Amino acid sequence: MSYTNFTLDVDADGIALVTWDMPGRSMNVFTEEAMRELNAIVDHVTGDAAIKGAVITSGKDTFSGGADITLLQKMLTTFAAEKDKDAEKATKALFDNAGMMTGLFRKLETCGKPWVSAINGTCMGGAFEMSLACHGRVAADSDKVKMALPEVKIGIFPGAGGTQRVPRLTDQQQALQMLTSGQTLSPQKAKSMGLIHEIAEPAKLVETAKAMIRNGLKPVAPWDEKGFKLPGGQIYSPAGFNLWPPAIAILRRETYGNYPAAAAILKCVYEGLLVPFDTALRIEQRYFTEIMQTREAAAMIRSLFVSLQELNKGARRPAGVPETKFKKIGILGAGFMGAGIAYVTAKAGIPVVLLDRDMESAAKGKAHSDSLISDQLKKGRAKPEEKDKLLSLITPTADYADLAGCDLVVEAVFEDSGVKKSATEQAEAVLKPSAIFASNTSTIPISALAKNSARPKNFIGIHFFSPVDKMMLVEIILGKKTGDKALATAIDFVRAIKKTPIVVNDTRGFYVNRCVLRYMSEAYKMLIEGVPAPMIENAAKAAGMPVGPLALTDETAIDLAQKIMKQIIRDLGDKAVDPKQMALINTMVDDHGRFGRKNGKGFYDYPAKPAKKKLWPGLKELYPQLAPEKVDYEELQQRLLVTIALEAARVMEEGIVTDPREADVGSILAFGFAPYTGGALSYIDGIGAKAFVKIAKGLQKKYGAEFKAPKLLLDMAEKGESFYERFDPYTKGETRKAA
Repeated sequence: MSYTNFTLDVDADGIALVTWDMPGRSMNVFTEEAMRELNAIVDHVTGDAAIKGAVITSGKDTFSGGADITLLQKMLTTFAAEKDKDAEKATKALFDNAGMMTGLFRKLETCGKPWVSAINGTCMGGAFEMSLACHGRVAADSDKVKMALPEVKIGIFPGAGGTQRVPRLTDQQQALQMLTSGQTLSPQKAKSMGLIHEIAEPAKLVETAKAMIRNGLKPVAPWDEKGFKLPGGQIYSPAGFNLWPPAIAILRRETYGNYPAAAAILKCVYEGLLVPFDTALRIEQRYFTEIMQTREAAAMIRSLFVSLQELNKGARRPAGVPETKFKKIGILGAGFMGAGIAYVTAKAGIPVVLLDRDMESAAKGKAHSDSLISDQLKKGRAKPEEKDKLLSLITPTADYADLAGCDLVVEAVFEDSGVKKSATEQAEAVLKPSAIFASNTSTIPISALAKNSARPKNFIGIHFFSPVDKMMLVEIILGKKTGDKALATAIDFVRAIKKTPIVVNDTRGFYVNRCVLRYMSEAYKMLIEGVPAPMIENAAKAAGMPVGPLALTDETAIDLAQKIMKQIIRDLGDKAVDPKQMALINTMVDDHGRFGRKNGKGFYDYPAKPAKKKLWPGLKELYPQLAPEKVDYEELQQRLLVTIALEAARVMEEGIVTDPREADVGSILAFGFAPYTGGALSYIDGIGAKAFVKIAKGLQKKYGAEFKAPKLLLDMAEKGESFYERFDPYTKGETRKAA
């Protein structure tokens, strides 16, 4: 029998080699067809007396990314369509579909013949769960081999036996850490945890796997043998009593109850380890069915998996423009941002010319890359030859003539229109006509800067976030005259350095900064109202934000906030900034010299390490304090999320962002907008436009005009629309319009 996704070859020893190599895909994934074929292969191996056992490996550089998540989306779509007709029947169908992989892997595990998984590259999710169901597991000794069960990161959990096999192979503490964090394991870490049996040289991987079968590998999982004991002890044991109460508390501390899947993992492990294995699988299947029905799962799968992948693959790239293969990129300005951009560019293997006003400044910028890669070296995340190669790709210079031949130049000089004008003119004088010029400005409109260019259609904004090496989002800003080639080149560059691009039309603050400023502004208002600062920061974290708004202001610098507010007043008039908030920031900067983390004192005090930062006690002296019990804590959380979501809606209304995928993914990657919601627009969609408008009106009545819902939202509420219906990214052609 022949298969589309697998090949099966039996050697002279009767060992079958099953090679997974899906045509037309860069990575193997479990589709319905792939599962049907693997099921048939298991039957064939089991039924053929000449076959002694089987090794499964991949014909690609990677092993497998796991389940095709669009399968889960399809299951959810079917469930949503059927549940109104017959909820019980729809739930039963969802339960049965959720158990398909579980049943297949259990069939493989109990077929009576030994199976070995030969893991040659990235092995994620369902593929690692399949490997855990095999009787033997061998991983190649390579940096390319990474194993994980990362499902919790997209709002679900390992539902094909992962929550049951992992804690039966390793101790419960390590199992919970891995399952609830989606931790990625190297072959060495996986072996130390007991999750794989052997590590082999890549060239000897399959032979090592076959040797396990030839040497008499038992075709029985440890938990199917009589007298099996859990590693590290039972649930009801001294070790269990020490682990479970704090594990539950730690989960609550880390997630604030916002992630149902993480809580379900604890329930699956706890309950599953108290019963026989097949019963445990059924418990896992029930919880998986429950989690699949949550709003969090649907939103996170869409934004953090499907949309993120689509944007990373260039969903917004103009069609018909040839892909740019970068031979040389110029960076103007070797300060913190420019040096960071040079680092990520060189890390992608692209030669960089790093230019500054003098050679000393340019060399200092290159030293930043040396520092970053040296740190990676110390942590074992890079090799000496990788450091040498990266540094050899960065050429520091003070001579604009060295930019000749660049395909793209990214300007990251001081935020001053005059300085930027000079840099643009000097660079364009030596660039080839087809070269693209990009500005990393965060405050000056791109269309205004493009006036300095002799070729505005080749002028674009590429806005990075700090620190560049860690922040995964890049805003690509279109000026009024930006052409398709400039946009395509910018997207190609962002993809080449392995970051996620979102396309934004030109406006003050672009998209991300507009939302972030609303978040900070609401916190300033709360302080002025007399809300105790710890309640503000804790409410933000409880709402799902990774960093409180006061801590975030410190990171970006309070004196920078002061400069931005003063600039807004100069440009838009006194009424553009709340005078009470301006007074607060002036008090912090001018009266108390508190600039933020950079000078060790802001809304927080930053003592010398290892001491941790703590809120500045003087904050409570600035305004009369409300009694904590008089403050509505849940309303604080709501205010912080709603103010950001409303700004995201305004940005859509104004046509600054035109694709809801970009608004959602951008809000999560740039400033961590409550990931369990799926992003700022999905937060509104999850509540429903009508209910959200009602919440906004209530807050507007109490706290002012910033909670006024835009006309777009009022219209959506009236029509019962969601953002993904109103701005469907799949049925409309990609529209691109400069503001």
